[in-house]
Amino acid sequence: MAGEAALDIGQLSAEQQQVLQQYTDVTGQEVTDAIPLLERSQWNVQIAIAKFFDGEGPDLVAEAQAAQNQVPRVAGRHETLHETVWSDIAHQHGLHRANRTPPAPRVVPPRPATYQAPSLISLFLSPFRVVLRVFASLFRLVLYTLSFIPQSLRPRALTSSLRKSRRSLLPKEAAGRFRREFEESYGTHDLTFFDGGHAQALDTAKKDLKFLLTILISPEHDDTESFIKETLFDPEVVAFINDPANNIIVWGGNVLDSEAYQVSVEYMCTKFPFSCLVCLTPKEGSTRMGIVKRIAGPVTSSVFIAGLRAAIEKYAPDLQSVRDERAAQDMARNLRSEQDSAYERSLAIDRERARQRREAAAAAAEAERRAREEAEAAERREKLRQQWRRWRATTIAPEPDASMKDAVRLALNMSQSSGRGRVTRKFPADASLEDVYAFVECYDLLYPESEDEKAETEESTEKPKDYEHKYAFRIASVMPREVFEPTVSVTIAQKMGRGGNLIVEDLVDEEEEE
Repeated sequence: MAGEAALDIGQLSAEQQQVLQQYTDVTGQEVTDAIPLLERSQWNVQIAIAKFFDGEGPDLVAEAQAAQNQVPRVAGRHETLHETVWSDIAHQHGLHRANRTPPAPRVVPPRPATYQAPSLISLFLSPFRVVLRVFASLFRLVLYTLSFIPQSLRPRALTSSLRKSRRSLLPKEAAGRFRREFEESYGTHDLTFFDGGHAQALDTAKKDLKFLLTILISPEHDDTESFIKETLFDPEVVAFINDPANNIIVWGGNVLDSEAYQVSVEYMCTKFPFSCLVCLTPKEGSTRMGIVKRIAGPVTSSVFIAGLRAAIEKYAPDLQSVRDERAAQDMARNLRSEQDSAYERSLAIDRERARQRREAAAAAAEAERRAREEAEAAERREKLRQQWRRWRATTIAPEPDASMKDAVRLALNMSQSSGRGRVTRKFPADASLEDVYAFVECYDLLYPESEDEKAETEESTEKPKDYEHKYAFRIASVMPREVFEPTVSVTIAQKMGRGGNLIVEDLVDEEEEE
């Protein structure tokens, strides 16, 4: 058998050997079985692969069309690193990949390029642009008229012209145009097509763990309208696709559009209308999207549903296991997040309490320091006050004797805090009001009652430096009431004449009064 296979391969042309290599790389089929299938497929690799995966059936028209001057196309490889490593290992150990699902390529159409000519050039070319638009409109009219010719009788150049005549749009805009033209051509329906490009639909199905049903139609095919109205619009098919339990995302495209045409090429579409079911295949790769079902050509609604149901029932448990795993991971992640949040809140509370304790301790220390400084300052002020009182007591003029006729006699009712009662004394007529205040302030030093007061009077009598004395009382007359300020510019005689009756009142601070 090996000798026959080697002999057969040697008899093949270089082009046939290349087709055989492409076919075996995709399907993993033995060479002895692959060569007869390729011969029956007119050495067309796309038809042979479709027959291998979807089953071999009579399709003489497609084979005849593919056999006419068609050069085999090298299939694009869309594999991840995981798949490449798996392929190398399988090739080394002689493993077959016939049981693996074909990878689902992610088709991203090129962005339509736009060019804006300079204003002067645009103005110069505007007449030519008008003529070009007229001829283009006439050409589109001719193409539209010829589009009613069946595809079997239509030249291939005409089909290419119809495809090129459609303006390329962005994926989202192309999807909107497809839905609009689909409803205009085949009427209203209950199917919900994905609002976006095929790459976005594939990413959504991969992220949400759903099935992606890709439907490609070609308006030039005679079977398109019957398939859509009799199969796709069948109530059972619509109910099956819209059933939330099946988790199906539907994406549709017209092969006249650039993106849909690229999808048909990448997914090796050999017959229209074409339906393809794609989903995540976790057993073959955690991030691998595979083609789990192909439905090529017109089929009945029962066959269509049966094919989709079989594929969904086969791969739904795997998707459900991935959903459960993701749910468990999300739950664990949320639990860890909640635990971390609770821990952070506890740390924040502890930090706030520690901060409050530090602030309270700092405030207490600051209050203690301030109280100590105030006490020291008050003590210094009291020392300076006592020194000033001792000095001022020595500067008060003695009481005039009876021979002085112009002496002023004052009766002073001392404040209750002093505990001295009523004091009567004579002052010189030229004595100032400040002298009266000084007499009241230094009364206990002028008339000491104990030995301690006498000893205090005999201490140093120097005037303290940088000290301004403030009296803690005021002197006022009784009737009429008048408060006399401690000034040196006004004498007693000017205010009271030969005598007067005065009261001494303690001054109370506003804070103490409150």
